[in-house]
Amino acid sequence: MREGNDELRQSFGSIADRYDRFRPGPPDEAVQRALPPDALDVLELGAGTGGLTRVLVRRHPHVRAVEPDGRMRAVLLERVPQADGVAGSAEEIPAQDSSFDAVIGASMWHWVDEARALPEVARVLRPGGTFALLWNGVDRSVDWVRSSWAGGKELNGEEKVRVDARRRARHEVHLEPGGPFLEPDRQVIRWTQPMTREDLVGLAGTYSAVITMDAPERQEYLAAMSRYLETHEIPHRQGTVEVPMRCLCWRTSRR
Repeated sequence: MREGNDELRQSFGSIADRYDRFRPGPPDEAVQRALPPDALDVLELGAGTGGLTRVLVRRHPHVRAVEPDGRMRAVLLERVPQADGVAGSAEEIPAQDSSFDAVIGASMWHWVDEARALPEVARVLRPGGTFALLWNGVDRSVDWVRSSWAGGKELNGEEKVRVDARRRARHEVHLEPGGPFLEPDRQVIRWTQPMTREDLVGLAGTYSAVITMDAPERQEYLAAMSRYLETHEIPHRQGTVEVPMRCLCWRTSRR
């Protein structure tokens, strides 16, 4: 595993319904850039409660959604019944060799054991198949978003650099030269999404670092974020906040 520990990685299932309510799925444009339109069999890794799955089933005839946490998978099966939702992980993918045209995951790769997962992805892909990863969420390179996510704290220059570097490290994929995958392509999609302040605070509460706080600490963190959103000049329209969003699209092909 590349990040955190089991407590962090498994924390999302404890709030599966809230996760499904507040976490936005990636935009259609990101999926369009990530996957070829003629892919018939698509396998999703770390599907969670189905934010990305909902987009995939509209575009591809066969979608297998792999999710290790039974609590998250239960929500996925209930709300995206068109998908073939199964237990499994990126390190042990429940699929036969060369059985999928594309493998994709959203905001999950930083949790996996990359040394075990990359050979598994290569195994289940057909030759020439697509491997794509998305990292989707609020754009924390924007100052007011970064500060609100820091619990209403205005960060100095060094702190901004440190926070941004830590986030960039989450978006790295280490392909071996001469391995089964070609040189990847990266693109960033940005847009704004209207949210109420309450929904934005609710979204912040779905991240592992917040979920695993002690209850008083979590309550104070979310209250501080709410105060910041109420007292600072933030782009808004008709009662909603114009939230800057960002999706990094990473894509490669199997040799």
